[in-house]
Amino acid sequence: MTVGLILASKGRDVVTIPPHRTLTDAVQLLAEKRIGAVIVAGADGKVLGILSERDIVRALAAGSHVMGDPVSRYMTSKVVTCGPDSLIGDIMEDMTSGRFRHMPVVEGGRLAGIISIGDVVKFRLAEFQHEAEALKEYITVG
Repeated sequence: MTVGLILASKGRDVVTIPPHRTLTDAVQLLAEKRIGAVIVAGADGKVLGILSERDIVRALAAGSHVMGDPVSRYMTSKVVTCGPDSLIGDIMEDMTSGRFRHMPVVEGGRLAGIISIGDVVKFRLAEFQHEAEALKEYITVG
């Protein structure tokens, strides 16, 4: 199974923020959209970084004065990405070993979507349920 199947189900909409916007702007955006991370993207749509709730908490450890600073100062700039053809098992492994919950999907050098660990878990649970139902049907018919 691939990331493209998750995107086909959930959609390809991604919330982004320019690198010059402030942490306050990012916090308001996260709260408004009820999300845990925002992609920091350039005007050309390229992924420059990702800013998660964890990144914001780390920034706040220095004091509330950081809220006027640009998101580019606190974002994670070494972003692990995947493509629509990436396998779900590989994504699960990357997220677990890297200890992150959001992964941008890039296609042709441009942002094409985002998946979260919640999306992956939901997909896998649906997959397991479908397999269980198929086995039950096989047993009762056979």
